[in-house]
Amino acid sequence: MANVYSQLYNHFVIVVQHRDCLIQPEWQEELHKYMTGCVTNHKKCKLLSIGGIADHVHLFVGMGPDISPTELITDVKRSASLWINQKFYSPGVFSWQKGYGVFSHARSTLSTVCRYIQNQAEHHKTKTMREEYIHMLKNAGVEYDEQYIFKNIF
Repeated sequence: MANVYSQLYNHFVIVVQHRDCLIQPEWQEELHKYMTGCVTNHKKCKLLSIGGIADHVHLFVGMGPDISPTELITDVKRSASLWINQKFYSPGVFSWQKGYGVFSHARSTLSTVCRYIQNQAEHHKTKTMREEYIHMLKNAGVEYDEQYIFKNIF
């Protein structure tokens, strides 16, 4: 696209179907590498950080203006599900919960967001996924319907 300049940084949160803790530590790093490849296969997309725990993944992506957040994350989720199921890593059929969270950030916050994503295991020692997600929604000023927020599995 001629004369189109952009600076788009999106923080995605995707959750395993039913919040099941299916992402195992022994293959989590391989999953993150695979998801990194899914992101970078899209023109003008660069993964800045990826992290998570057994029931969810955070991806922080620098994006070009020619792909929508929905298009990117739908492709990443679809590809990752197929990959996990082909590797037989998950008992039964692995899938992500419908929907996702996406939050935009300014360039000045890149290092803070990256550190936050990389420290997910430590962060979740004191805060549940649900608490984290509601905090993110409120902090961003996003209106939400309680019935569509992830339910705790405990």
